[in-house]
Amino acid sequence: MKKIVSLLLVFVMVVSLGAFSASADETIKVGLITLHDENSTYDNNFITATQEACAKMGAELVIKTGVSEGEDCYEVACDLADDGCDIVFADSFGHEDYMIRAAKEYPEVQFLHATGYQAQIVNLDNFHDAFASIYEGRYLAGVAAGLKLQEMIDNGVLTDANYDENGNVKVGYVGAYTYAEVISGYTSWFLGVRSVVPNTAMKVTFTGSWYDETAEKEGANTLIADGAALLSQHADSMGAPTACETAGVPDVTYNVPTGDACPNTYVIYSRINWAPYIEYAIQCVTDGTAIDTDWVGTFATDSVQVGSIGAAAAAGTEEALEEVKAKLLSGELQVFDCSTFTVNGETLTSETNEHVVDGYFAESATQSAPYFDLQIDGISLLNTVF
Repeated sequence: MKKIVSLLLVFVMVVSLGAFSASADETIKVGLITLHDENSTYDNNFITATQEACAKMGAELVIKTGVSEGEDCYEVACDLADDGCDIVFADSFGHEDYMIRAAKEYPEVQFLHATGYQAQIVNLDNFHDAFASIYEGRYLAGVAAGLKLQEMIDNGVLTDANYDENGNVKVGYVGAYTYAEVISGYTSWFLGVRSVVPNTAMKVTFTGSWYDETAEKEGANTLIADGAALLSQHADSMGAPTACETAGVPDVTYNVPTGDACPNTYVIYSRINWAPYIEYAIQCVTDGTAIDTDWVGTFATDSVQVGSIGAAAAAGTEEALEEVKAKLLSGELQVFDCSTFTVNGETLTSETNEHVVDGYFAESATQSAPYFDLQIDGISLLNTVF
């Protein structure tokens, strides 16, 4: 009798494990939902990374592009689940509510979402948020921009129009929305610039769209006309880089290097490399192990990348960035060190802000998505779009 019970227990364990992991000869199927198509630098970054990860892991991939941040997302997510996808991944902030709805209906499918914040709140075993410490990458890209700016100052390239009434060098930034993700990004970039050129001031303009080439170009031209000596952006088309190339203004890009299209003005780029996360999720499904509710990629996981230094970059940029990166990795340097900025003339402390730890704002420590949403002194907004 004991032997029969033992055999039954073994059988139950095998069946149970089978419900959570793929068999050795089963191919994992991944569905990717993107807001736009490959013409968007942001979406193309997801598409290429997911293709690379699936090829490496031997997984099947189905891509659905042009999926709106609305009911369309829910329907496509359900279709992918019905089509046999083991993993469904969506890439835009506004997809999250619809992915959660689909996750509740398909508990056997793992739903992944980039840039979201609700995974810890809804507490579903099959819904997960992910992001990366790209603020560190943007800071490094800002350092490269600061080095370029200092080179321009030293070479006497700047004119009176490039300085404000307080003697600060003007730089500009084209953003999509006034969200924490964008604020965290442009603030970390600005702090990187100012670590090299302390007397820098920045103006930010928002387009109200993640991908609008005309609006992004117009925003860049507005900043350039105002005297911005150098630009960067958190927007997904070639609008801003093209405007910079036309005007001869150095530019730091996001998601893709633009050296081929903008050889005279491209400095450097930063991006989140999503391939490590997709590989991790596929491996978890294969092994039957849990995927982190809130996953944060870092330099260590190769999820944060800065590089492809352009011809417009200052001499010595690569060596300088290696030194700064080493300090970031060791913890010697914190991007949001509260001694390096003020908000309304005041220094942040743990008494005034819950996210301040040991003298710095601890970004991405309590959730994967950025939550630095403070407007620091030295940055002014031309408009706001929520």
